[in-house]
Amino acid sequence: MNKPIRNVSIFCLLLFLALMLNATYLQVFAANDLNERPENARVLNAAYSSERGAILVGRTPIAESEPVDDKYNYLRTYPSPFLYAPVTGYFTNGSATGIEAAQNQVLSGDDPRLFIGSLIDLLSNKPPKGGNVQLTLDPAAQKAAFDGLSALGDGVQGSVVALEPNTGKILAMVSLPTFDPNKLATHDFAARDATYARLNDDPSQPLLNRAIQTRLFPGSTFKLVTAAAALESGKYQGADARVPGGSSFQLPQTSGESGLVTNEGRPCGTSEITLRMAMEQSCNTTFAQLAIEVGAEGMLSQAEKFGFNSDYLEDLNGQVRSVFPEELNPPQVGQTGFGQFDVQATPLQMAMVAAAIANDGVVMRPYLVDEVQSADYDAQTTDPEELSRAISSETARTLREVMVSTVDDGTASAAAIPNVSVGGKTGTAQRGVANKPPYGWFVSFAPQDDAKVAVAVMIQEAPGHEIAGGALGGPIAKAVMEAILK
Repeated sequence: MNKPIRNVSIFCLLLFLALMLNATYLQVFAANDLNERPENARVLNAAYSSERGAILVGRTPIAESEPVDDKYNYLRTYPSPFLYAPVTGYFTNGSATGIEAAQNQVLSGDDPRLFIGSLIDLLSNKPPKGGNVQLTLDPAAQKAAFDGLSALGDGVQGSVVALEPNTGKILAMVSLPTFDPNKLATHDFAARDATYARLNDDPSQPLLNRAIQTRLFPGSTFKLVTAAAALESGKYQGADARVPGGSSFQLPQTSGESGLVTNEGRPCGTSEITLRMAMEQSCNTTFAQLAIEVGAEGMLSQAEKFGFNSDYLEDLNGQVRSVFPEELNPPQVGQTGFGQFDVQATPLQMAMVAAAIANDGVVMRPYLVDEVQSADYDAQTTDPEELSRAISSETARTLREVMVSTVDDGTASAAAIPNVSVGGKTGTAQRGVANKPPYGWFVSFAPQDDAKVAVAVMIQEAPGHEIAGGALGGPIAKAVMEAILK
């Protein structure tokens, strides 16, 4: 071979090698980045042109893909939009939220667990179809939570979460205000963009899932954690243990009204009262003193055993951590004893506290995805997972007893169900902002032994109502529990 031909051959070989390297890079190393680019119209068209799997509650789709006569072939629809929107989220071009985002690989058919079914479809020349996601939600509990919170009227902001204590299944997850995901899944992209801009700019934040994305002062519901820490310290035993009381308590290292803890007129004895009475009357003075006795490290440790300062929700995106602060001085520790200072909790977190007490002291990992199903309904079920042991069985029994007393004879009577032993705790948390109403909380479980449900209700805003956790949250929790226990 003469030199010019050899040079041309080498040059052509280098060109082929460059093409092969470029193709390998694009198809192997850069594929994911290219697929995720919002301006990639090919990926967009492919996503809309394939049948995305359904999101199911029971056997009922709450999100599904309907055939349409346009270039995208399928339109994502939400049959009960406002009821489930904070959970499902929405799926549209270039973005997704909620379960639509967290379980996108399953719903699109790209999950490795669906590989065999996808391969069979490919070999059979069938159009690609995504897998289904079966949720743990109970439709009756979800509706009871939604209706109860909605009944508070226009402008309400809040959330309800219900858990199955011995598994961690999320039985209800409601957040208000809510939105219509159909308006964001439309193929009219100009209308979609206008709707998104309006929702995103709304000061009431309807796109927010308050169950997992809003954390507030938990107020007196946090007294359950303080009581747990005091009982676990070994200094106190049983529901009738004698604990500090009093109509007022001056936080250490403070003077004047700014450091004075009171009970808002509730009867809390003098120097000593029973733990039962302290919980029934929600005595701030008791739990401030107990928290100081336990100390900053003891309170931090107990809160973290319940899930504070950690991430635990794995099948839905967006969880914010509930917070118990570190390195506190004595007056700050005292304020944390009744859920103030810098203690912050989500509704899911407070439902986990109630569920752990109901579950003999064991915290189960909360989860929403019950099953992943192929297009042919081959199912892979989620196994419950123990997250931690927060308290001993004995401490859990004591807390259940005093919580039942709080419903029977104390501030949580609004959650009472005839012929059912219900445990509950109210919470009214000051915002720390002048002339602003408090936050309302309510946590509960039922029945006392072998509980089937634990509930947390959080009311952030309720125009036209005097916010009190028992009066507003108690009836909602009762309705949810009745829906499960029916």
